[in-house]
Amino acid sequence: MHVFEVFVLFNDCLEIRGAREEGEGTPEEGFRGAAIQCLKRKKLYEQQIEKYGGFQLRIHDQMITLEGAKATTETIAALKTTAAAMKGMHKAMKIDDVDKMMGEINEQNEIIIQIQDALATPIGSAANFDEDELEAELEELESAELEEELLQPATTASVAAIHAAAEKQPTRPIRAAEEDELAALQAEMAL
Repeated sequence: MHVFEVFVLFNDCLEIRGAREEGEGTPEEGFRGAAIQCLKRKKLYEQQIEKYGGFQLRIHDQMITLEGAKATTETIAALKTTAAAMKGMHKAMKIDDVDKMMGEINEQNEIIIQIQDALATPIGSAANFDEDELEAELEELESAELEEELLQPATTASVAAIHAAAEKQPTRPIRAAEEDELAALQAEMAL
């Protein structure tokens, strides 16, 4: 019996009760027997409703259990698939192969560095210069220029002042220092 039918019968019982309260029918006319039958059916339907409620609860519980089992099964299947895929990848790739490949990469990097160093090395006449000899020659030239400056006649500006100005700018080339001295002398002569 469906829940709807239970409600229809229950409403019938309520109509009989309402008719009795309004004074329609009397117990002598069989109303009492019909009312008792209606109450019996009501009790049966209430019991049936309780059973159906229990059934629905049980079905709902089973649905939740099945959904949980399905989710667990799908999770396990996904984990198995992942494990199999990873195993297949590892079969195709071994640690020795990776080590060998990394060694080859490092070897190629070393070759590139050697090629770049070879390209940066000067060739021809520029490759024959010795840096120490060039430094020594530069020092000799600086010493010779200093001697020439000392042998020149003294001017109104002191040599110490000129050397002090030259020492303040040691990174400037020697020619720039000479040009500064010449400009200072010309300025003094113009006075």
